[in-house]
Amino acid sequence: NSRGAASLLKDSIPITEFSASGPFEGHDLLRRGFTSVKSELLPSHPLELSEKNFQLNQDKTNFATLRNIQGLHAPLKLQMEFRAVKQVQRLPFLHSSNIALDMLRGNDECIGFEDILN
Repeated sequence: NSRGAASLLKDSIPITEFSASGPFEGHDLLRRGFTSVKSELLPSHPLELSEKNFQLNQDKTNFATLRNIQGLHAPLKLQMEFRAVKQVQRLPFLHSSNIALDMLRGNDECIGFEDILN
């Protein structure tokens, strides 16, 4: 009987009225998750965002150059290869080096900061 269920729902009290609100409200881990101070901080240096997005910006530049030289098919094929290589991982508890992705990007012969200090 749908009419009986509607009358029961109409008379019920919403759960949100039971939650604490105001300056004394506690943090609800189940609904909001863990708080992270690192995600709330602003970058400390103007170049920090540029360094974080360096590989993405370099890929975009390479794709644009490749599109201008060889046409639309070349960057699309390369992006599909990147996506396929990123999906190949080791077991969940083992760190994956993504050597195939480095080989596609041409970074396999370069020694960088992350290679020495992990």
